[in-house]
Amino acid sequence: MDKRTFLKYTSRKLRSNMTPAELYLWQRIRRKQLNNLQFYRQKQLGNYIVDFYCPKKKLVVEVDGGHHYISGEIVDNDLRREKFLRQVLKLNILRFTNLDITKNIHSVIDKIVNELR
Repeated sequence: MDKRTFLKYTSRKLRSNMTPAELYLWQRIRRKQLNNLQFYRQKQLGNYIVDFYCPKKKLVVEVDGGHHYISGEIVDNDLRREKFLRQVLKLNILRFTNLDITKNIHSVIDKIVNELR
């Protein structure tokens, strides 16, 4: 299986197996609920898959579990990925933890809306 096919398959699988925090956020940003802007979930961008993407505003929203904050390969991969998204694709990235979303969804939505202006 080539890389593109693999990423397509993986993004489909991720869409059907979203975390509770991702689902909670998705319910609030889908169907143009924020500033009438379309978001896509588990979107392939280059060789990466982002959690949520608004192409009109070039905004990526990432929902991170605790494994993203420990040292090692995962953190290094996140840094490479973020560098590519920011420098090559010229995207803005907002990151939230699962805890941010489940405990303070209103603040998360406010931050996303501010970035969409």
